[in-house]
Amino acid sequence: MTSFGKVIKKILLAFMLLVVAFHVLVAGLLLIWKTQPINNSMFMLTHRLTGGEVTQTWVEYDNIAKSAKQAAIVSEDSKFTQHNGFDLEGIEVAMKKNEASGKASAGGSTITQQLAKNLFLTSHRSYIRKGEEAIITVMIETIWDKQRILTAYLNVAEFGNGIYGIEEAAQYYFDKSADNLNRDESALLIGMLTNPKYYQDNKGDKRLRNKQRIIKKRMKNAALPQAA
Repeated sequence: MTSFGKVIKKILLAFMLLVVAFHVLVAGLLLIWKTQPINNSMFMLTHRLTGGEVTQTWVEYDNIAKSAKQAAIVSEDSKFTQHNGFDLEGIEVAMKKNEASGKASAGGSTITQQLAKNLFLTSHRSYIRKGEEAIITVMIETIWDKQRILTAYLNVAEFGNGIYGIEEAAQYYFDKSADNLNRDESALLIGMLTNPKYYQDNKGDKRLRNKQRIIKKRMKNAALPQAA
């Protein structure tokens, strides 16, 4: 083997070791976070590193209004309790929409996939990131139950500039705790998730208000996860 070939081999080996180490770290954190509050994520870390301030207060599943959990499911992942992390039908629908529009506007990501991205990855789109997202999604679904996944998702989602988690969002926008949110408030907050920093200063936006109405109308159809 040439010296160049040896260098390439060493680089590939080092890369493989880094990949393995990353997934070991992810598994370790998921085991810890299975029972412990999550007070940081890749999105929060990125926000801090770019000079921003992060506010987030963890709340458990039973301290989140039922309407907020219903709103998250009907808006973000209607088959949340039925799949193992991937909504294949949703992905197919998203692909058809993207082909029709000529751009990647629809994602088809489940709540678990979004959580995997928020916790460990970045918003940068690439095939490598999507691959990592898929691997971490499987890990999350294997280690956590559905109630924990939904709890974590609502606690780390961004609801405005530096506003993370449903508790901070409830306090910031409505001056109340997450367990006291009503149907209108829950639908509005979940509707903001598609573009939280914009909607933070534009809560009267027609698209947001229309989405709020749709979410509220569909809430009764949400299937909430049962305790493991």
